[in-house]
Amino acid sequence: MAADDLENYETDMELQLYREYKTVVGLFNYVVETERRFYLANQVDVKTLSNAGEVYFELNLTDAWVWDIYRQGRFVKSVKVLTFKDVNVEELNPDEFQIPKDGLGS
Repeated sequence: MAADDLENYETDMELQLYREYKTVVGLFNYVVETERRFYLANQVDVKTLSNAGEVYFELNLTDAWVWDIYRQGRFVKSVKVLTFKDVNVEELNPDEFQIPKDGLGS
């Protein structure tokens, strides 16, 4: 496989993922961003913990969708994330998103 073929494949996968995101975002209440992943979830619990003077975060997400082009199954029942990096949790406004009537992203 040539480098251009691989780049085109990844570009196509990212476009498909973006279309899927646009289709499913209206089904979720929260957007969660960590240094490694981007999630949509319906329930989010964030705990700030410390060990030996180091502060870290424990996130528990329920009914989630994971932004990852390499995962076949992006819908997961629960996710637990431990991170020493920043975490961003935003509550979505359901009025901002509409689920397409035909079931396809535009």
